[in-house]
Parts: sequence; structure tokens; C-alpha cells
Amino acid sequence: MAGKTTTTSNARSNSNERRSRQRLPVRVPVKVRHQGAEHQGLTRDLSSSGVFIYSESGMKPGSKLELVIMLPPGMGLGPGGWTLCEASVVRVEESDGKGIGVAATLDRIALLPEIV
Repeated sequence: MAGKTTTTSNARSNSNERRSRQRLPVRVPVKVRHQGAEHQGLTRDLSSSGVFIYSESGMKPGSKLELVIMLPPGMGLGPGGWTLCEASVVRVEESDGKGIGVAATLDRIALLPEIV
């Protein structure tokens, strides 16, 4: 059974705000796949169109990522659950003892089927 897929738009209506959707402070573990290697990370905030994560792996703006995240309900993507996201890094910054901070747009979101 295939999961539901959502493609996000990166259109922005307000030139002062770079985000297309409001991000919510959500701290959940995330598995990051970048250039064939997997790393663990932690989200700082997320929306249906973007995410900010802390990770130990070095990434550059423009890098493509695969993320596995447990999305909470109320994100505009149905009841929540495990998701596989394709993302593009837009910003990388040093953070105080939390690893590397990575802001990324979510280009594609697929809700993974529940295993029972």
C-alpha cells in the first residue's frame, strides 16, 4: 500500500518573510541521509514546507537530503506519522553545542504506511 505524497510550493507572498508557512517549535528525532551516509539529528521547528534541524554532518546550501521524521498531528498533513521527505538545504549555521544548524525546504513529503 503506497503512502500519501504531498509536493510543496515555495512561493512566498511577503517579501520580508522568507518562509512560505509558519514554523512550529517541534523537537523530534530525524534520520538524515546525505550523500549516501545516514546521520541522526533533531528538529528545532518545522512546517509543511520547511524544517530546521541540528545534525553533526556537514552540509552545504543546495545539498539534497532525505529525511525520515515522525510528524505530529496538526501540521496540515493529515493525522501525522512517519514521513519520508526530500529536502533542499537553504542555510547552514553553527549552533551552540547542538551540532550544525540546517534550514531546508521540504520539496516532497510521503507519508509512510503504518506497520502493524
